[in-house]
Amino acid sequence: MDLMGRDSILQLRDMLQTAQPQDDSSDEEPSSSRPMANMGPADVGPKKKSEKTAPPPTAPNPPTKDIWDEEEVPTGAEYEDVLDPRPQPEYEVIFKQAVTSEDIFLQMGGKNMSTASCEDMVVKIKLPGHKSSEVELNVTDKFLDCRTPKYKLGLHLPHPVDGKNGRAQWVQDQDTLVVTLRMVRDLDFVNF
Repeated sequence: MDLMGRDSILQLRDMLQTAQPQDDSSDEEPSSSRPMANMGPADVGPKKKSEKTAPPPTAPNPPTKDIWDEEEVPTGAEYEDVLDPRPQPEYEVIFKQAVTSEDIFLQMGGKNMSTASCEDMVVKIKLPGHKSSEVELNVTDKFLDCRTPKYKLGLHLPHPVDGKNGRAQWVQDQDTLVVTLRMVRDLDFVNF
């Protein structure tokens, strides 16, 4: 059974041979006596063609606490309706867990502050100028769709949820819809 073809062996031989003839009279560079001494990670594989000149660097942005730029993060444009001009309302996603005194004071419950220990996901959607009767809400396992006459929100949820057994509450004073969803994960029996 031939694992390496003849060409592969010849390429390996050429790669292991030194590019410069060795001079035994020189003791200044002890690493030159080894055939791999002058090679680096970029020397492995075929030689790359030289690239065109790089664009001039732009002025640096002011320092922020953001991890990524807005251009680097796709916003799910494939699900966005281009013909619908309604803006996206303000919203926030909060993770909620049920804790007891054992979890807080004695730390015996095995829960921590990560989202892996949270049971519920709460989505707060601010819809100013609307009534609860104007809100259309549709929740699936991984997607939340909220529409009103003025706003439209299509939200990909960070964790799978139980879309059939959620709870929605309208807070009249704040014109906010609060959607509480039970998260469904494969390994929840390990965390709880």
